[in-house]
Amino acid sequence: MSTTTAVVPLATQDADALVSAARRAAEAAGVPVSVTVLDAGGYLLAFRRDDRAVLISGETSTRKAYTALQLNAPTADLVDAVQPGGPFHTLPTALDRPLLFIAGGVPVHRDGRLIGAIGVGGGAPEQDHAFAAAAVVALA
Repeated sequence: MSTTTAVVPLATQDADALVSAARRAAEAAGVPVSVTVLDAGGYLLAFRRDDRAVLISGETSTRKAYTALQLNAPTADLVDAVQPGGPFHTLPTALDRPLLFIAGGVPVHRDGRLIGAIGVGGGAPEQDHAFAAAAVVALA
């Protein structure tokens, strides 16, 4: 008889912790951002937009999270792949949202399995990636 270990899914308290950690990192850098956290099924668990952030930053953070979730990779690692002629340049999406390949989306894993994703939008791509990555590290 074999036993399998269940992976605890991303809970709302985890999502809130991710948002808080990303927000703290962004505030320390003086950057107003939006943060989106999705569960493994692509459902929104948490969202926060700094009142000083550009309105589109909310949509950007959500698309970054969807991209990281669908491809199970940090969006910063995908930038070259989506250039014209790259392997992901015309990749269709199964979701109702197009992919947005700009650094700032990071998948969230637990026990080696994908359980969700975080997306940060509002700063420069490198900043957004750093804020999202710091949040994932803080959750671990």
